[in-house]
Amino acid sequence: MIARVAALGEFGSPTPLRTAFLKWQCRVRQISMRNGAGRPDDAVTPTLYLPGHDEALGRFVTVLNRAPAHSLTPEMTHMAARTNDPAQRRAAALEYFSAAYYQSAALFSDVLTATFPSGSIIAARIRKSQKALLLFDAYAQRFTLSCRVWKLAPHNPLHAATVAHNTLFNPSLPPGIEVLGFEPDWNMSTSEPELS
Repeated sequence: MIARVAALGEFGSPTPLRTAFLKWQCRVRQISMRNGAGRPDDAVTPTLYLPGHDEALGRFVTVLNRAPAHSLTPEMTHMAARTNDPAQRRAAALEYFSAAYYQSAALFSDVLTATFPSGSIIAARIRKSQKALLLFDAYAQRFTLSCRVWKLAPHNPLHAATVAHNTLFNPSLPPGIEVLGFEPDWNMSTSEPELS
C-alpha cells in the first residue's frame, strides 16, 4: 500500500518526501551514468497518467535539473560546442555526470522536465490536462507524484538546462522542441515503502 507522507508546506517546500525523492533521483541518475552509459532506465522514465484515466498515457524520459541558483547550463553548452563528434560529446557528458554533478540533492529543483517534438499530440494532451500523475518504480522504491504541468518558455532557466542536457546525448535534437515542466504537489504525492 502506498504510504502518504506528511507534508510541511506547498509546492517546492522542503518536505521529507521531496528530500527523499531528490536524493533517490540523484543516486539512480549517477548509477545510470556510471554503470549504464547514461541509458535511461525505469528510475528516470516514469509512467504518466492523466486525471480521470485509468490507462497510462505512456513513459517518457525526465530530466532532473539543478535549481537556477546552482545551474551549470553554460558548462553543458560549452561541452557540447567543443566537438561535433557525437561519440566524444557523449563520452564527455558521461564523465561529467558520473563525477560530482549529482552529489548534492539540495542543489536540484524538484520540477522535472521532459522534451517533446514540436506539435506533439501527446504533449498537447498533457498540457491541456494541466495535471499528471508520474509513477516512478525502480530499485525496490516507488514514488507516485501528483504534478502540475505547464509548457516552459524558452527563456525559462529550466528550459535552457533541459535543452543543454539533452543536446549532449542527442546532437540531432530538432529545433523547436517543446519542454514541459512537472512540478510535484508533495501534499498529494506518495512513496512506497513508507519513509521513516
